[in-house]
Amino acid sequence: MKNKSLPSEVDGHIQAPPSKSAAQRAIAIAGLAAGTSVITRPGEADDVMAAAEICRTLGASVEQKSGNLHIKGGIPPPAVPLHCRESGLSIRMFAGIASIFSEEVQMTGQGSLLKRPMEVVAASLQALGVHCKTTAGKLPLYIRGPIKGGKVSIDGSLSSQVLTGILIAAPYAKKELTLHVSQLKSKPYIDLTMDVMKAFGVETINEDHQRFTIPPGQFYKACRFTVEGDWSGAAFLLVAGAIAGKVVVNNLNPGSFQGDKRILDALKASGAMVNVTGEGIRVENNKLNAFSFDATDCPDLFPPLAALAAHCHGTSRISGVSRLRAKESDRAATLMDIFSKMGIFIRLEQDTMLVEGGKPQAATVESHGDHRIAMAAAVTALNATGPVHIEGAEAVNKSYPGFFNDLANIT
Repeated sequence: MKNKSLPSEVDGHIQAPPSKSAAQRAIAIAGLAAGTSVITRPGEADDVMAAAEICRTLGASVEQKSGNLHIKGGIPPPAVPLHCRESGLSIRMFAGIASIFSEEVQMTGQGSLLKRPMEVVAASLQALGVHCKTTAGKLPLYIRGPIKGGKVSIDGSLSSQVLTGILIAAPYAKKELTLHVSQLKSKPYIDLTMDVMKAFGVETINEDHQRFTIPPGQFYKACRFTVEGDWSGAAFLLVAGAIAGKVVVNNLNPGSFQGDKRILDALKASGAMVNVTGEGIRVENNKLNAFSFDATDCPDLFPPLAALAAHCHGTSRISGVSRLRAKESDRAATLMDIFSKMGIFIRLEQDTMLVEGGKPQAATVESHGDHRIAMAAAVTALNATGPVHIEGAEAVNKSYPGFFNDLANIT
């Protein structure tokens, strides 16, 4: 699908989409919980639907009623492969959950997920005493548990999502599990995982994000869980307000565990007018200057940050580039490609991305199958010299199916 994004002023109120990160975690845990859970406002992002389908494959009953998901948990070992579509979180999270079974579980996916490295998943599960093998370092994965428990050391430098799956599965270990985690990245997402686990009745002892202990004798209990607004998707709307007018985004929790709420820090650093009010997060255009930002713990902010930096006077510095290599695309290379086509120069210096502000030009760009790249191009187009045509714009369905409609409603 090709989208034609036009230069336009932004002005209006908009509802943030549901957090796919919170929704996927809640769906996975509801699949394990005894009884029927209700997940309200889960959204219809492809990754969320993938998590729901995996739960069905695992044997949970999943029904959609009035926009909510009703999940009756208590899952047996799956008889067929678990298909994760293109969801990186699902493959890593459910790999941990698959480790509770003593029977072999096969996991696969499609599209860009088939190209993403899986060695870190295998290494982390093997450290738990779980049999896990890849297919030449990629999918399919073959996993056979169970998790034995005890004291285990794992590397958290490449992905927090594997740790998320292990934490969720930990109550099913044969004995108490204590995880020693080195160089953990994306710590806020682990906080989010533990918060969702707590909502379903399981507590985790967290010692400075270096040691995690799940006391024995805990099991998930069905509950009603409301999915909060998504700071990752809303970041693009907030940046739109900063560069092209003003916007109020509702349904965002300033106290959220989501790491991407730090978009507010970057907006303030750039000089945008930011107000947190009872009606929502209000962002207005102002004179924008170059900023510095460490995105190591929130790498999904790179695309909206690049869009913001493109409109700032001077050269902005965004560190944490190493976190971008194994996303839906190589996001560092992809951002350089699409922004160069729009006349914005980006270069890399070791682990830092430098973005020189300027006037975006009319262009035709390719999303490379990456939802956040498509959204970054559309937001940048608001101040372009002419239309920006985005090939592969349907990629937004992965996390924010209503993005283009929402953007149109405030322009």
